[in-house]
Amino acid sequence: MNMVNSAMLKPSRVVIIGMGAVGTTTGYTLMLRQRSSELVFVDVNHDKATGEMLDMNHGLPFTGGVKVWAGDYSDCKDADIIIITAGASQKPGETRIDLLKKNASIFKDIIERITEVNSHGILLIATNPVDILSYTSWKQSGWPASRVIGSGTLLDSARFRYLIGKNKGIDPRSIHAHIIGEHGDSEVPVWSLANVAGTDLELDEETQQDIFDRTKNAAYEIINAKGATSYAIALALDRIVAAILGNEGSVLNVSTLLEDYNGVSDVYLGVPCVVDRNGVREILPLPLNETEKVAFQASANKLKEQIAGLE
Repeated sequence: MNMVNSAMLKPSRVVIIGMGAVGTTTGYTLMLRQRSSELVFVDVNHDKATGEMLDMNHGLPFTGGVKVWAGDYSDCKDADIIIITAGASQKPGETRIDLLKKNASIFKDIIERITEVNSHGILLIATNPVDILSYTSWKQSGWPASRVIGSGTLLDSARFRYLIGKNKGIDPRSIHAHIIGEHGDSEVPVWSLANVAGTDLELDEETQQDIFDRTKNAAYEIINAKGATSYAIALALDRIVAAILGNEGSVLNVSTLLEDYNGVSDVYLGVPCVVDRNGVREILPLPLNETEKVAFQASANKLKEQIAGLE
């Protein structure tokens, strides 16, 4: 007899707010993988949300299992997860921090409208700068920090593992390596703990620096080439949704509120967390070396300065 996780049998609803490149690709990924029984698209341009919904619904005979519709904020009432991808997009030559003031004002309205109808779900933030917007969303919502999650450095860590795996000729799924801190320019590679099956990667400093530089600059490279990132971040969000709705207890590098974590407090940053049906169940401490710890604290201080500038 096949045993099915009971959480996956429960009717579930995921709402995506913002049907740009990331929101649309995330919706398509969730539909293909049938993560939830209900999938709702919300956008300031309702026609755009409707068009994406219709296009995906016409594919349901090939996939089945998911009810998809274009809705509004009232549909957040029964949502288990609300994914926010709305906001101004990052332009070529623009850093994630440059986006802050534009997207902070957009988010203030979004969070207010969500919390008017929902107090039990999980907020999953993907809009950049994701760590700061996750922090301000947590503050404004009044929800437990465990239920306000940013996509964090999950994608950065995936890029990191991909590039290490490519260098070593090893499946990136077998690479154990973390990027922590800001999802952005001050992110930190944890080389001291990177390994394959517990063995050292044996990469010289020049190779390490090249891999990290390519990891950190990957989004800029993609944006300059095609205008936006979409596929890998959609897969990262899908992975988080699967961990939540499947009550997996998976370890994922998401952005969460830190208190006395390697000398860092009162800021959202990407670190390894145990993610299950209740959101972030546990934050796992990483034994960083001194260089990594200093860089991590610098990343936190940078974001705190940006947050202070909003207040």
